[in-house]
Amino acid sequence: MDDTLTATADPDTTPAITATDLTKQFGAVTALDGLSLEVADGELFGLLGPNGAGKSTTINVLTGQLEPDAGTATVLGIDPVANPVAVREAVGILPEGARPPSFLTPREYMAFIADVRGLDAPEDRLATWADRLDFEHVVDTYCADLSQGERQKVMLAGAFCHEPDLVFIDEPLTNLDPMMQEEIKSFLAGYRDSGNAIVLSTHFVETAAELCTRVGFVADGRLLETVDPAAIEESLLDRFIATVDQR
Repeated sequence: MDDTLTATADPDTTPAITATDLTKQFGAVTALDGLSLEVADGELFGLLGPNGAGKSTTINVLTGQLEPDAGTATVLGIDPVANPVAVREAVGILPEGARPPSFLTPREYMAFIADVRGLDAPEDRLATWADRLDFEHVVDTYCADLSQGERQKVMLAGAFCHEPDLVFIDEPLTNLDPMMQEEIKSFLAGYRDSGNAIVLSTHFVETAAELCTRVGFVADGRLLETVDPAAIEESLLDRFIATVDQR
């Protein structure tokens, strides 16, 4: 099996992401081992794999937070090595476990994000996203006093408030109750359906199967295979296990 099986996008459109043979070494540990992928506009692409598989490293390289040892990439047409700031300005990023500052309110946090990104009308953006993600009732409550789900909604608003064409999200549903998970899954699906691309990193098979239009199996720093979870005959978990066993 080809260890760097490339995810293919529509040839008639410019991919949101292209990556070829990305390699990243941390001492004796190989975090990325010639990983290649392609993500099209309008798809929610899942990076599915166990902890330590290389998913977060892939996101960090693609968003210009880490420089690869080898390989190339473009993100929304931008080289993240040559122009890391431009990439981070263009995309949205929500790392795993990220929280808004405890000493700010959601209103203050969104004003801070708007200032950093140079966005106009911060109050209008706050109103739009607080309504869209249903946290209007806590916009003036200190983030330290918010529930885990409310904090996650505020972080989502910060990542999406500039309406990026591409967003990277790492484990967005961790530690949320089932109702909050459903709300966030519905939001992500709606954003995807509006024609935007989302890259979601997860080790939860159910999350990938339910949300993603395509899923890339990642193990040992390699993209082993990409599948449409709705089109495969066996379960996504069975397919993943079989694929990893063949590597």
